[in-house]
Amino acid sequence: MKLVLGRDDLAAAALSAARETGSEPERVGIKPVHKASRGFVNESDVDLCELAIVTVLQAVAHGRPVLLLPVTTLGRHQHQTLVTLGKLSVADVEGRSVGVRAWSQTTGVWMRGFLTEQYGVDLRKADWTTYEGHHVEGAEDPSWVRRAPQGAGLPADFLEGRVDFGIMGNELPADDRIRTAVGNAHDVAEQWSKEQGFIPVNHVVGVSEAAAAEHPEAVLAAYDAMCSVLTANEAGGPVALHPVGFEGLRAAFTKAAVYALEQDVIPRAVDYDELVERSCAALGVTPARLGG
Repeated sequence: MKLVLGRDDLAAAALSAARETGSEPERVGIKPVHKASRGFVNESDVDLCELAIVTVLQAVAHGRPVLLLPVTTLGRHQHQTLVTLGKLSVADVEGRSVGVRAWSQTTGVWMRGFLTEQYGVDLRKADWTTYEGHHVEGAEDPSWVRRAPQGAGLPADFLEGRVDFGIMGNELPADDRIRTAVGNAHDVAEQWSKEQGFIPVNHVVGVSEAAAAEHPEAVLAAYDAMCSVLTANEAGGPVALHPVGFEGLRAAFTKAAVYALEQDVIPRAVDYDELVERSCAALGVTPARLGG
């Protein structure tokens, strides 16, 4: 059983637990971890893989043999990810150019959702540019989004003024001119999470249908071990930073699915219970076994 997990502590726990069931797991070192997504979703070249939450939704919507293992490997606030170099603010997005690495990038889906829901922005009135395609074969950008020329990159386009705003998480360049477009972004993000009851989730864990059928005990043991690590390290606060279990992830997945459908990221609505039922059926367990 091949695993791709970005966090060393989660990988070590999952490997150890899987071995105790008699399996022979192997960690595949792919960095950054999102580069493993395409092969996992389209070719099932690994068995258990850290995935962006929107990649899971796209995979299910496009009929890929991908199941959700409800473990959050990365949760974080997102309001700070819309940035600008000038005096523009979130109120200026309509009529301006905005760059995002990929239309299906989870950070972008969350931030665009905030733009429409909190700030009344009509996304189609902005000039959107993407720089990469989707992890899921068959997924396409909306007709109202343009692709940057081959060889172009968002950080450079942003710093050199070819786009007015950028949505960037880990790829945000270091430059003292950069400022968030949402005023007091951290405070706004904290308040949003308190009101919603959850933090925007970026990465979870996916498992292939074949692995679930062939190695159910190893998959469940890996799940238990990762949950133990995350719950032991959870720092308290009004909402969990790394929720686990089906119920722990329900609110974040449901909201992300709404945003993704509104933004033409997925071709059909994906109900969270569909994900729960598919995982449970493949692993031969009830939702309660996976925190449901």
